[in-house]
Amino acid sequence: MAPHDPVPSPDAPGASALVDFPVDLTSQEVLRRAQVMEALGPHWDPVEVLLGEEAAYDLLYSGLDPQQQHLYNALVTAGVLPARGNGRAAA
Repeated sequence: MAPHDPVPSPDAPGASALVDFPVDLTSQEVLRRAQVMEALGPHWDPVEVLLGEEAAYDLLYSGLDPQQQHLYNALVTAGVLPARGNGRAAA
């Protein structure tokens, strides 16, 4: 099915040239970042958040049985998971 209003080829007779239409989103990006920081609040501590993530990963990969440890090691070797600690999941 053909479009109702096809776009003419730039080489077609009577075709107009494309016009550059720049849009500066700087002010919107500054506003968005300010709103994110406001939503996070004054007590947000990025270092604490990262340490909490590390603790969660340690807990997630702790106490693996031999089969799970083998699969974990295979995923690390394949680059699917990042290596942690001494090359083994957290004990």
